[in-house]
Amino acid sequence: MIDRVKRALMSMQRHNWEQGVAAQAFLEAGDRDVAIAMAVEGANRQQADGRCCQLDSSTAVTDPCAIGEALIFACEQTGDPFLLSAYDRLLRWALHDAPRTAGGTVYHFTHDEVIWVDSMYMLPPFLARAGYTQEAVQQLDGYWEILFDAKKNLLSHQWSEREQIFHRKDAWAVGNGWAIAGMARVIALMGDAYAPEKQRLIRRVKTLIDAALPFMLEDGSFHDVLDNPITFREVNFSQMLAYTIYRGAAAGWLEESYLPAAEKARSAALREVDAYGLVRNVCGMPFFDAPGVAPEGQAFHILMEAARRDLYHR
Repeated sequence: MIDRVKRALMSMQRHNWEQGVAAQAFLEAGDRDVAIAMAVEGANRQQADGRCCQLDSSTAVTDPCAIGEALIFACEQTGDPFLLSAYDRLLRWALHDAPRTAGGTVYHFTHDEVIWVDSMYMLPPFLARAGYTQEAVQQLDGYWEILFDAKKNLLSHQWSEREQIFHRKDAWAVGNGWAIAGMARVIALMGDAYAPEKQRLIRRVKTLIDAALPFMLEDGSFHDVLDNPITFREVNFSQMLAYTIYRGAAAGWLEESYLPAAEKARSAALREVDAYGLVRNVCGMPFFDAPGVAPEGQAFHILMEAARRDLYHR
C-alpha cells in the first residue's frame, strides 16, 4: 500500500509547499535519493530572491521554505556547489529578506500582510535544521500569539495584519495539523540549550491535540473545521495527528496514552487509500474547500507510516 501511495504522490503536479512536504516525506521514509532529487528540482526552480520550488507567479513567502530540510540534507550528502548556493540564498530569504510584521513574524504572502497557520510548518523547521533554533522558536511564538484562540484552545487560520481582522477565524483542521506537525519537527531539532523553549512547544502541541481529540468522529476522521459539524469529513488531519503523536511518543515527550487515538486516526486514513494509491477524502486540491485528493494528503500518509515504523521498531 505504501508503495502505491508513493507512486501516486510522484505522479501529482506540485506547488512549492507540496514539493517541500513531499520531499520531507521521502526523507523521513528513508527514500533519500528521491528526497535529494526533489531538492535538486526545488533548487532548479529557485527565484533570484531565494525562494525555491516556484511555479508561475506564486507570491508565497514561507511555502518555498518547506523544501529546506531536504535541501540541507542534499547539500550534506553531495557537497554540490549548486545546491549549497541554493541553500544560502533560501536561508537569506528566510532570515533577512522575507517580509514580516513589525514584531518580526514572517508573512504568508508578498502581496498582502497576512499571517496563515500553515506557516508554522513551512518555515520554522527549516530554520531549526539550519541551526537558527532561536529564530525558529520566535517565529512559532509569533504565529501562536496572533492565531491562538484561547476560548477553543485551537489555532485560527488567517489573520490580516493590515486590516487587523481575521480573514478566516475558523479552527481549520489541516491548519492545526500543520501547526502540531511543524512544532513536532522543531522539537526534534532542539538541543539541550533550549530546554525551556522545548517545553513550551510541547505544552502547545498537547494543548492543540487535547482540544482536537473530542471532535474525532467514530471512524477516526474529523470535520474540515474541527468544531463545525456541517463542514465536510476529511482524513488528512487524522494523518497529521497520528504523525505527531507517533513522533512525540517515540521521543518521549508525549505520553503513550495518546497512541490509541493515533491508531484510530491512522485506521481512518488507511481505509481511504484506493487502488491507485490515492488517499481519498483529504482536504482536496485545488481549492481545499471540499474532500478530494492532494499531494499533502499523500505526503502525510507517508510521514505517518514512517513515524509509526520508527516508534514500533526502535
